[in-house]
Amino acid sequence: MPPTAEPGHLSNHHRTTLGQIFQHPVSHNLEWHAVLSLLEAIGSVERHHDGTLAVKIGGERAFFDPPVHKDTDTETVVRLRRLLAAAGYGPEPRD
Repeated sequence: MPPTAEPGHLSNHHRTTLGQIFQHPVSHNLEWHAVLSLLEAIGSVERHHDGTLAVKIGGERAFFDPPVHKDTDTETVVRLRRLLAAAGYGPEPRD
């Protein structure tokens, strides 16, 4: 199996998480572990010694600080939207 999933092959859980990321207004109960699982399924996540995560999806790259609590904050969701949209993802994954 290849290290990244094709958009049309996301699990229902990953599709739900993707929908929550693009939901308006921002969902305030989007759990970080679900976001991280999605990012690992569609790209690569590299953990740095300082705690930051380098995320690469296609040709797009961004850095994130994992939240202190289980839920993802609004600023991070907005940054995730930008990264995912630039990589060709939206609320409905393309096939």
